[in-house]
Amino acid sequence: METSDEKLVIAMPKGRIFNESLQLFRQAGYPVSEEMMEGSRKLIVEVPEESLSFLLVKPMDVPTYVEHGVADLGVAGKDVLMEENREVYEILDLKISACRISVAGMSDWKPVLNPKVATKYPRIADRYFREKGQQVEVVRLNGSVELAPIIGLADRIVDIVSTGRTLQENGLVELEKIASITSRLIANRSSYRLKSGWMDRLCERLDGLVNGRGNVV
Repeated sequence: METSDEKLVIAMPKGRIFNESLQLFRQAGYPVSEEMMEGSRKLIVEVPEESLSFLLVKPMDVPTYVEHGVADLGVAGKDVLMEENREVYEILDLKISACRISVAGMSDWKPVLNPKVATKYPRIADRYFREKGQQVEVVRLNGSVELAPIIGLADRIVDIVSTGRTLQENGLVELEKIASITSRLIANRSSYRLKSGWMDRLCERLDGLVNGRGNVV
């Protein structure tokens, strides 16, 4: 499936990044509708004034939509890009939804032979520990990762950390920081060539806002 040459299609992540992303587009002068800001159940929202179309998808799916050309652009957390490793261009750091991906464990954690590491990010975890020369067994979970060390499923976890409050409330401590995370604007490789004029204008408006360089509208 190819996107229309008459508009830009942008894949937007549902969840924690969604509202910050939409606020950013609004502040950059794009007339994002109120129904998007209020959590509409629509999966496709048109902004005909700017020839834009937004696809509302799961965060982990954003790079897939962009890689396959269903969307020209997408907003994705750096954690998702590191995990998915898709063939897309990362064109702008939007500097929103800042957090970090870290290794955490119980406060009394001690090294063991061939430890288990629970995570939603198996590729990131595997790569990180291999680069450190540590052999671990990665256990993939889709939710409640913090529970794994408490019940003995894993020795450590790899997960997103923002304030650290969730770790603290569950008796866990941050052990090692893997990477700082912010949300990025990504582009389909073909679209980046074929629709460069449109993308450049959009990037200028967002970049001007994000980095405080002059009038963005």
